[in-house]
Amino acid sequence: MFFRSTMLAFALAAALPATAQEAPLAPSTALFVGNSYNYYNNSLHNQVRRLAQEAMGEGSEGYVFRSITISGGSLAHHPVAFYLEPANIGMKSVELLILQGHSGAALEPARTESFRAAVAAAVDAAEAKGTRVALYMTHARGREHPDYSPDHAAMIAALYRETAEAEGAILLPVGDAFEEARRRRPDARFVVDYDHHHPNPAGTYLAAVTIMATLYGKSPVGLKYDANGAVDAETKAFLQQVAHDVVLGASGG
Repeated sequence: MFFRSTMLAFALAAALPATAQEAPLAPSTALFVGNSYNYYNNSLHNQVRRLAQEAMGEGSEGYVFRSITISGGSLAHHPVAFYLEPANIGMKSVELLILQGHSGAALEPARTESFRAAVAAAVDAAEAKGTRVALYMTHARGREHPDYSPDHAAMIAALYRETAEAEGAILLPVGDAFEEARRRRPDARFVVDYDHHHPNPAGTYLAAVTIMATLYGKSPVGLKYDANGAVDAETKAFLQQVAHDVVLGASGG
């Protein structure tokens, strides 16, 4: 527990300055690329778009976010350069490409090597189109998962942070937000009970408010959107505060 808490504190301390140093991108078009971590609970991209539209207000009605996922897939399975060609996926242009790797990307050497190579190739393809890249730091599996280890969260955070820095990508600290939520409420569930790693509605909502706060520099605290009733008012407020504190800095709330 001490190791986990210490590593989380280090991860959060490392994440906050990077968020503060770069002005928010505030994209009006975005493409999410990943696997089932994205498509659970009516798809993450839909929730981020709805939150962004509420936070940004007038002028955000035309936001276009799309998602391409492969169940159980790794980034190496995605032909990212093809996705970014005009009209191949029905988007004239993509301001932001959001990449989400396999949940085991940081846990097995072969997957780690594949992840780094796939991100580098995706960044090259994106730069050729004038598209920015963001890395969606995945969350660690729940304690009940058979492959759970208390050091996995720190390993995942380190891989995403190092890769984002090396490739000039925006870091979306979803994994950090999960660990902070788990620290504050050890008995709360943010993954589904039947496999202990895919996000439940609260987990997807936490990912969404964390991504929105990072990309738009807006606090999610007080937003009305509740994933169409999938997240109750008290849980919504808690998750919004966690995302605010992880991305924008602890406010004591």
